Amino acid sequence: MTIVSDAVLRSLMEDMRQAGEAEVLPRFLGVTADGIRAKTAPDDIVTDADLGAERRLSAALSAHFPGALIVGEEAVSADPALLDRLGDAELAAIIDPVDGTWNFAHGVPLFGMIVAIVSGGRTVAGLIHYPVTGDFLVARPGKGAWHVARDGAHTRLGVAAPVPVAEMSGFVPLHMFSAQEQAAFAPRVLRFGRTTTWRCSAFEYRMVATGAMTFSLNADMKPWDHAAGELIHREAGGHSGLLSGETYRPSMTQGRLLLAPDAASWEAIRESLG
Repeated sequence: MTIVSDAVLRSLMEDMRQAGEAEVLPRFLGVTADGIRAKTAPDDIVTDADLGAERRLSAALSAHFPGALIVGEEAVSADPALLDRLGDAELAAIIDPVDGTWNFAHGVPLFGMIVAIVSGGRTVAGLIHYPVTGDFLVARPGKGAWHVARDGAHTRLGVAAPVPVAEMSGFVPLHMFSAQEQAAFAPRVLRFGRTTTWRCSAFEYRMVATGAMTFSLNADMKPWDHAAGELIHREAGGHSGLLSGETYRPSMTQGRLLLAPDAASWEAIRESLG
């Protein structure tokens, strides 16, 4: 049985679009100090848009998948034990209501909304919505990765062509690594053509899945950041895995996830990073 059919995928996209229009866009550029709260650090914040969008999407996903475990970023912030149930869940829906909250709260239009459907420990549908532009990236296993424009036009995604390390461009969020890792990685990223970070998984996955950037090294293994994007990147032809050599699973919370155009590029990047 197909868990996420074409009809269900279209319905999920409409749910995300409506949540963005009702809860996210009206608050963009209108965020006030009263609507922002710090979580684990001054730059780890939550806004009214995060909370409202997660409530709306949680209700929609529960209606689509009765009995499924709903793992929302803000729900886990309130109850961290919820994340421990993901690995054993027969069916789960993972929500990042506003990915790139810091950007969103400071008027930077680099933010998105992410939903992943996980069955038996693997992602069976990944959706990333960009409320400002109204478009999506979507993927299901074996069906390719697609850009869906605001008008519904579909374009198949493809990762970048392999190039030498010195010509590669990628995302390396040095500020998120430990002091020891920063000291090790900082001089080594100079071996690449260009590295940066955009503080938004939704847009960084967009860049690697469309071939605009070559690779991405992630420091934080939260499922709402990676479960959808890793599938989209893989269905776009990319290769991924933890630096330790493990295959990525949505239930993972530790490790460093590296994405590249192919296995040879992945090995070259890992070797360059040491």
